Amino acid sequence: MKITILISLLSILLTNHARSNNAIYTAEDTVQPRHKVTLREAHIGDLEIDTRLLDSYLELPENERSFYLQSRKIFEENPEVDFTDPKIVNTAKKLDIPLMGGPMLGRLNEEGVSIWLRPATTQKHTIAVYGADGREEKSYDFNPTLAGLDERVDLQGLSANTSYTYSVYVEEEKVAGGEIKTAPKEEDRETFSIAFGSCFHKIGLHNPNLINQILGRSPDAMMILGDIAVDDRRNLFNMHLADYLLRDVSKPWRELSANIPLYTSWDDHDYFDDDLGGVPEGFTEEDRVKIRELWEQNWINPPNGHTGIYFNDRVGPVEMIMLDTRSLRDNERRMEYGAYLGSEQLTWLKEKLKNSTAPYKVISSGTMWSDYISKGKDSWGTWDPKAREELFDFIVEEKIPGVLLISGDRHGARAFTIPHESGFGFHEFQVATLSGVPGPEVFADDSSTQLFGYAGLDLIAFGEFTFIHENGDQKVEFRLIDQYGEIMEEITVPYEKLSP
Repeated sequence: MKITILISLLSILLTNHARSNNAIYTAEDTVQPRHKVTLREAHIGDLEIDTRLLDSYLELPENERSFYLQSRKIFEENPEVDFTDPKIVNTAKKLDIPLMGGPMLGRLNEEGVSIWLRPATTQKHTIAVYGADGREEKSYDFNPTLAGLDERVDLQGLSANTSYTYSVYVEEEKVAGGEIKTAPKEEDRETFSIAFGSCFHKIGLHNPNLINQILGRSPDAMMILGDIAVDDRRNLFNMHLADYLLRDVSKPWRELSANIPLYTSWDDHDYFDDDLGGVPEGFTEEDRVKIRELWEQNWINPPNGHTGIYFNDRVGPVEMIMLDTRSLRDNERRMEYGAYLGSEQLTWLKEKLKNSTAPYKVISSGTMWSDYISKGKDSWGTWDPKAREELFDFIVEEKIPGVLLISGDRHGARAFTIPHESGFGFHEFQVATLSGVPGPEVFADDSSTQLFGYAGLDLIAFGEFTFIHENGDQKVEFRLIDQYGEIMEEITVPYEKLSP
């Protein structure tokens, strides 16, 4: 078992790495931050701090920068404002902003993908999809319902496991574009990869070095587990929208979301504030309903049809299951059965696991599955250990194969095998390093089941799973990759190790 302590990344020698066609920059050297913003400052999120975040790496075109600053002022001055407000729409028109947000890819399948956009006009929009030879293969026209309203367009009728490019036009003018690679057919044995991580915390969304490395690895999809774009805005919903706009004007973020299908869930800072869940004291049920609505408006997850933001989606060989570990908590019943996920979500999770025919099931939790770090602070073990153990028992008893657990929240990167009384060990990979914020202890007091541990100043990295089926052999390869392309950790797990 390889165990490594990373005290600091400052001494790492930077080397040149190959970059994909999606590269945000082409200079041989990495982009140095122009402004340093700490997590404490990001949580405060006043105008001066958010402006430093806006300018932290890359210089925006003046009209885009002005659109953010003027719109943020409108949001801050009026709690009832949303993106469809005439003041916001007119600001976009005046500054020649055709899209307030997007494109963002999601809902990947073997026949296509969905695209999220926030058009600034109701003029005719066209999304054209081109094949490898540059010829247009499909064209999708739509007229936005209302300027500033989020829109989703399903791009279907494409071929499985095929790469395309696409362009977004308003009338005849191209305003955005990117690349698409459709999912392989479920019965195919294609190599498939997923990037994952948590804790962008507004800071990492602007980092071109990190996002360029993710793009350069060309993952088929990315799972982002929480603390992404909104930071401690509590029930100031106008400021939630201001934070989403700060996300959407970020050039690195736009490159990521326009080229990699995203699957997202929230954690405490996206929700209301640090360690909050359920309906916290001083909040109302209406606040919980509203924040769920805002989340769904600003992401492109599969529709769920139930209370909460949890969902599943089969993509190639993987069943992605993302849990809502925040809004369904029952604060009055902490440490009682069902207080963490709620009985409905727990029942749903068991049904999805039992009925899934995907070889692999990747299940996300905003906080850690295990209790090894920070004594399980705010995680399953300090909320509902009985339901967690019942779930583990269920997976073992039903012999559900290919289960991988991923988690976030505890800044740093770690992995564990969580022992079960049957002798089976659940693999948990925790990568909460998308913003480079230091975290708690690197290693558990008892590190006998810990596979690796990293923390330290400016640790910025993401996780990657590659699912491989060759010569009748199935396995998953995990890599931890930093913002310079350095592979910090590499672990291969045979399929039988993931199957009780």
